[in-house]
Amino acid sequence: MIYQISLSNGKERATLKQKMMNLGILAHVDAGKTSVTEQLLYLGGSIRQAGSVDRGTAQTDWLEVERKRGISVKTASSCLCYQGVQINLIDTPGHVDFSGEVERTLGALDCSVLVISAAEGVQPQTRHLWRALEQLGIPTLIFVNKIDRAGCDCEAVLLQIREELGARLFITQTVLQAGMEDCSIEPKDYGGKAREELAALAADLDDAVAELYLADKPIAGELLMQTISDACRQRQLTPVCFGSAKLGVGMEALLQSIIRYLPAAQGSDGAPLSGLVYKVDHDPVLGKGAHIRLFNGCIKSRDPVPLLNSDEPEKATQIRRFNGAKSQSLDILHAGEIAAVYGLGSLKAGDIVGKQPLDRFCPLTFPLLTVQVLPEQEQDLTALAAALQELAEEDPLLDLEWLKEERELHLKITGKIQLEILSELLWDRYRLRAQFSSPSVIYKETPAKTGIGLERYTMPKPCWAVVELKAEPLPRGSGVRFESAIKEKQLPYRYQHHVELSLRDALKQGLYGWEVTDARFTLTGGEHHHVHTHPLDFFVATPIAVLRALTDSGAVLLEPIVRVTLSAGEEFLGKTIRDILQMRGEFDSPAVSKGVFSLEALLPAAASLEYPIAFRSMTSGKGSYYSEFYRYQECPLELGATARRRGIHPLLERSKWILHARSAL
Repeated sequence: MIYQISLSNGKERATLKQKMMNLGILAHVDAGKTSVTEQLLYLGGSIRQAGSVDRGTAQTDWLEVERKRGISVKTASSCLCYQGVQINLIDTPGHVDFSGEVERTLGALDCSVLVISAAEGVQPQTRHLWRALEQLGIPTLIFVNKIDRAGCDCEAVLLQIREELGARLFITQTVLQAGMEDCSIEPKDYGGKAREELAALAADLDDAVAELYLADKPIAGELLMQTISDACRQRQLTPVCFGSAKLGVGMEALLQSIIRYLPAAQGSDGAPLSGLVYKVDHDPVLGKGAHIRLFNGCIKSRDPVPLLNSDEPEKATQIRRFNGAKSQSLDILHAGEIAAVYGLGSLKAGDIVGKQPLDRFCPLTFPLLTVQVLPEQEQDLTALAAALQELAEEDPLLDLEWLKEERELHLKITGKIQLEILSELLWDRYRLRAQFSSPSVIYKETPAKTGIGLERYTMPKPCWAVVELKAEPLPRGSGVRFESAIKEKQLPYRYQHHVELSLRDALKQGLYGWEVTDARFTLTGGEHHHVHTHPLDFFVATPIAVLRALTDSGAVLLEPIVRVTLSAGEEFLGKTIRDILQMRGEFDSPAVSKGVFSLEALLPAAASLEYPIAFRSMTSGKGSYYSEFYRYQECPLELGATARRRGIHPLLERSKWILHARSAL
C-alpha cells in the first residue's frame, strides 16, 4: 500500500508518496544518537516515554553491558509509524571500537540521520561516517543536537559542516535561542530574499525550474519544495535540522523532515531473492537469528532460502521483527523490510541471502591488534571456544583462530574498550571468565620481488600433484590476486580451483609469520595423474609451493599506520610534536585557534599504542585524541616484529606436514 502524505510550507503544499524506510541513526560517540532514537520512538507511539541512556532505560540499549556502561555496543532495531509511514530505525554504536557494527549496517540502509553535537561540532568519527555514507550514496539528513548546551554556536557548526564535510546544505529551521534551557526553533521562513535564494538553488538542480528562473517567471512554491525534496532524496542536497533530544526540542520537526526529504525503501517481491545479513545474534531458545535487509524477493516461514556461499538452501524456521528487546512473529518477510530469520545456521554477519552479490560494503575499521584469550579455569577452554565462535559469527572482524593442537584461542580487535566489552559479554551470556594477553600489533608482509616456487608431491603413493607458482609484489592496498597461466588440458580447472583455495589459506602465515598481502600469485605450471591424483593432493602441495615462492622472492615487512587527530591547549603543542617525532611519525602544520591547537599526524600503530593514555595524562584529561587506520607501509625488520609460526611449517617440516594434511599423524 502507498500512503499519501501532505506536507505544508506556509499556504503551499507538496505531496510525497512513501511507504516504508530503513533509517540508520549514526554519530560520533556522545553526540546524543540514542537519545534522538528514543525521542523518535516516543513521537511515533512505539514507547510511552522516551528512555534515558544515563538511567539505563533506553529502548535500543537493552543489553546488560550497554545499560551498565551507558554506551551502545550492538546495532539495535526498532520501528515506528508516523503519518502512515513505517520507519524501521537502526541505532548503531558510536564508539570507534565498534565501527564494524556500523560498517555492516550501512549496507542495509535506505537513508540515515547523522547526529552532530552543537557543542563539539564535526568530530573525527563524524568525518569517517560521512565519507562512508558518501561512498555508498546513502541520502543523509544532518541533525545538530544539544543546542541547549551553553556556548554552542549553530552558525559556526554549519560553517564547519560545509568546510569539513563538503556538504551542500539545505537549512530547514531557524534557531531562535541556543545554549540555554529554553532553547527554541521554528520552520525557516522562505519568503522575500530567502525565497529568491531558494529559487536560485532549485534552478541549479532542475532544468524546468531553471527555465522559469532565467525567464524571470514566477515559480510555484509546490514546485520549489518538490525540487528540493527530490534533490535531498538523491543526495544532491543535505537537509539540516536542529534540536535538543534531551529536552525534546525540534524532534517532531526532525521526524517530519525525515519523511519529507529522505527516500523510501524500494524492491519487488516478484524479483529474484536478494538480501544482506547486517547482524547476527543468538537466542537461547530459537538459536541463531540472521537480521536481514531484503532488497528483492520474499522469505516465507518454513520455506527453503538460497544462500550465496552455499550450494544447498536452508529452511527459515521462524521470522521475527524486533522493536528493541521485544519482537513479534511474521509469516513473511517482504522486499524492502528488515527482520530476523531463524534456521539459517551457516550464516554470519555480512553474508548474502540469494544468489546475487551485493556491492553495499564500505570498510570503516581494520582490526590492528591481536590477543590470546585464556580461560580462567582450564576445563572451560572448550566452552570458551564455543562462546567465542558465536561472538565471531556476530562480529566476523574478530576472526577467531582456534588452534586445537596448541590449545590456543586468538582474536583480532580494534581497541582495548572492545576487550572490556567482550569480557563482560562472556560473563553475562555464558557465565565464563576469560583473561586476555596484552594486545600486539598485527603486521603484514609482501614479496620483495618476483619469485618462483615448485612442489612435486608424488610420493608416497597414491598421490600426484605438481604445483608451480610465481609470486610478484603489487602496489599497497591491492590485496591478493590469483591468476592461472595454464589451460584445462594441462590441469583440470577443478584442481586449479583447489590450488587457489589452498593458496589463500596458506597466505595467512608468510615467512615472518604474518598474513601475506599486496601480491599476485600466478599458477605457471601443474600436473595431475589420471589414476593416482586425489583432490586433497593439491591442498598438500600448494602451501609448500607458496612458501618456496616467497623464499625465492624474499619478504618485506609491513606495519600499520594510523591517522590521528589531536587537540589540546596551545601550551602542549611543542611536547606533542616531540612525541610524534620520537614515534617516527609525520604531521601536518598545526592549526591554533583561541589558545587550542589541532593537529593531524601519521603514526606507526606499534609505537603509538599507549600514546592516547600518555596524551590525556599530559593534558590532564582535557586533550582530545582520535585515531583511525590509514595504511600499511614498509617497515625495517629490526623496528617491527615477527610472529611465532602456528601449526606445522609445510616447508621446514615437509614430511610431517604431508602426514598432518593426510590425517596420518
